Amino acid sequence: MRPFDPALAATYPAVIGCDEVGRGALCGPVMVAAVWFDPLAFPPELLARLDDSKRLDRATREALTPLIRAHAHVALAGGSRALVDRINVRAATLDAMRRAVRRLRDDGPVLVDGRDPIPGLDQPCRAVVGGDRLVPQIAAASIVAKTVRDALMRKLALRHPAYAWERNAGYGTAAHLAGLSAQGRSPHHRVSFTGRFGAGAPPRPLPPSPSS
Repeated sequence: MRPFDPALAATYPAVIGCDEVGRGALCGPVMVAAVWFDPLAFPPELLARLDDSKRLDRATREALTPLIRAHAHVALAGGSRALVDRINVRAATLDAMRRAVRRLRDDGPVLVDGRDPIPGLDQPCRAVVGGDRLVPQIAAASIVAKTVRDALMRKLALRHPAYAWERNAGYGTAAHLAGLSAQGRSPHHRVSFTGRFGAGAPPRPLPPSPSS
């Protein structure tokens, strides 16, 4: 059952929702979306279809993303592999979140999925654990961010087929780890994650891939 009931639209606040995808991946960027809409003015049939992106299949996410972008204010920002390695993945994620929210040019309050409020904003910001099933704008942000990042990883997979990124989006699946063992790192792999493997050791299992 989807978490957002159009009959309850008046109980959902008109806020900016923010979420990320790719924080636990071994390669590629962290992708962030910030989304604003007024639930009372949002199409009820679309509100009813929103959910945590990991609970939706690829076809559903790809169908929802252009609808969200047509009926909401949406901004994207990425934390590159180089930025992740330079300042760590948590800091890169928060930096991308700050940039995405600022690109909306909206001074409304911000709700962000997870435990970390976004630093450096001019408006109030609160972190919401499990927010992608509690706040419709966060759910929408998770869908857009995942759709955009997955498409990018599929394009990169055409140039680096050994890692099966078209199936795992850069997360630590068996196929990805097998590619690392056989080919070593690509330019898109995060050097800051190599310590998880151990010096000279073959790759060990890492965070599982989200649903594809």
